[in-house]
Amino acid sequence: MELSQNVVVRRQAAIWALLLVAVALSCVSIHRAVYSVQFRISLEAWASIPFTRDREEYSLERVLRDASMPDKTVILTTLNEAWAAPNSVVDLFLDSFRFGVHTRCLLNHLVIVSLDRKAFSRCLIVHSHCFALFTDGVDFSHEAYFMTPDYLTMMWRRIDFLRSVLEMGYNFVFTDADVMWFRDPFPNFHPNADFQIACDRFSGIAVDIENNAPNGGFKFVRSNKRSIAFYKFWYASHSTYPGLHDQDVLDKIKNDSFVQKIGLKMRFLDTALFGGFCEPSRDLNHVCTMHANCCYGLGNKLHDLRILLEDWKRYLSRPWSLSPSAWRVPQNCSI
Repeated sequence: MELSQNVVVRRQAAIWALLLVAVALSCVSIHRAVYSVQFRISLEAWASIPFTRDREEYSLERVLRDASMPDKTVILTTLNEAWAAPNSVVDLFLDSFRFGVHTRCLLNHLVIVSLDRKAFSRCLIVHSHCFALFTDGVDFSHEAYFMTPDYLTMMWRRIDFLRSVLEMGYNFVFTDADVMWFRDPFPNFHPNADFQIACDRFSGIAVDIENNAPNGGFKFVRSNKRSIAFYKFWYASHSTYPGLHDQDVLDKIKNDSFVQKIGLKMRFLDTALFGGFCEPSRDLNHVCTMHANCCYGLGNKLHDLRILLEDWKRYLSRPWSLSPSAWRVPQNCSI
């Protein structure tokens, strides 16, 4: 009987020992999980502080490498807090890729460049490839109204950033976040152009430098000596033409002797394929992108972009019943 009791006691002791080990292990696991979360948060905090140039280039190189296509092409857009807020422009932008024709896979190659901390935090929630591009002493978080000093600073910061991407050897499609992607645009790009850009108004001829009105919100640029030299010249020209934004300066320098000297191959994209509210693409069977250009005020953009996406979804569900010019926009953007 005593032997039996000893066995029972030993078994109970063994059970309690196993329970204590299990609890200890679970505590270690919880500690490791908490540490992992804290470490991840600390990394995100590290990523959201202003970078030194070496650190910025290292981080940018990593993000570009992760997002790039085999030929080192990436898709880039920029966001501030106003455009990155929930139910704002970025959500519509990403939705357009998801509902576009052969565009969902292109999200794998999209890098969202955040101009402030809140935009960067939101990017980490909604997308895989995020880069923080902050400027000391400048707050880009609020809506930058057209042609205000903050707006101009933001536009020129963007040009300088894109120059650095080219110097790192990456081709890029730059797209404003208020450009809706409805079809894969790559088959419709000019095969041998160094720099090709969408238009507010298209003359009908892709090489017509004089009469096409370029829009800097959508362009495809290949990395080479010509494009890098052009971007340096473009950025430097904002001192020659103070008070103008990048698009107006581009219009002034697009036929400059320097551009001709470096041999830049510039092409303008047809608004029938790459349209906007200034000059809408009228054929839903061929449209690639639509831009909320010629539109001022975030509320107006959001109103019309939502309708634009609704029209596109309606087209996809029953295209045979829609006329080629089925857009109901611009509405608020025409005011």
